[in-house]
Amino acid sequence: QSTHMASNNQTSVTEFILKSFSENPQFQIFLFSLFLGLFIVAFTGNSLIIVVISLNPGLHTPMYFFLINLALMDILSTFTVVLKLLQNLMTENTISYGGCIAQIYFLTLCIGAELLLFTAMAYDRYAAICQPLHYNKMMNKTVCCLLASVVWSVSGINTTIHTIITVRLSFCGPNAIDHFFCEIPPLLPLSCSSTYINNIMTFVSDMFFAIINFLFILLSYGFIISSILKIQTTEGKKKAFSTCSSHLIVVTMYYCTIIYIYILPALGQSLKEGKIASVFYAIVSPAVNPLIYSLRNKDVKVALNKLCPFFQK
Repeated sequence: QSTHMASNNQTSVTEFILKSFSENPQFQIFLFSLFLGLFIVAFTGNSLIIVVISLNPGLHTPMYFFLINLALMDILSTFTVVLKLLQNLMTENTISYGGCIAQIYFLTLCIGAELLLFTAMAYDRYAAICQPLHYNKMMNKTVCCLLASVVWSVSGINTTIHTIITVRLSFCGPNAIDHFFCEIPPLLPLSCSSTYINNIMTFVSDMFFAIINFLFILLSYGFIISSILKIQTTEGKKKAFSTCSSHLIVVTMYYCTIIYIYILPALGQSLKEGKIASVFYAIVSPAVNPLIYSLRNKDVKVALNKLCPFFQK
């Protein structure tokens, strides 16, 4: 079922076959229901976060401003991956060349932006806990908007470079991607031209987005934890830690899967289990982020109750 366009003796791939999780129809129905459920939870949860924060002046603080950005990224990444995945579970597993490149573009944009945003959020928590007296100056509106625009534009430049060097590759078959959506690591082995530059670029951006950012986050939390330990009261310690814990949970979950999928293959690990791991950051993470941030957060709960009285149960 390969689709090739033959012109003289040059063949080029017009679509890719995505290898699903299983060929078993019952299992595919189960997966369809599962992913549809996660998609609805992710879309509803993130949309609610955006609406609640926007309509509630009490939540117009740096922390919630970054949460709106995170919610937008999560919505974009689920739309990029899940809609096509649901379609493929119901019909045949193919994606057009253009659709594949579009998926790579938007997914790489969201992953890069989320990793950078986590660093901005860690800096915000650092400023709030370690520099409380200077917090309003350190995290004023201008600083927040500047941080957000750096997050989006750096990730945008990165994904544009990746997309351009991916489009330059020629694919002349085979055209079966061992993955359920288009992503750079499983796509590169299918190229029949040299992927040397792509591999270098992937490595460089992995270093920057994953490793350097992760070190920044660890550094921020090093300062935060030592400040929390200096707080005299147990109540104060609890309060300071609860504002950080949800961020830490999300960051840990996201980084573990990103390192697993992007870093280990670059170091020579196989991609076999990568399929399952990528379900986490592409589908599970956007669905659970709003739950982790809102259910653990008193202010969001209060705002939700105001907005939707039926949440009060």
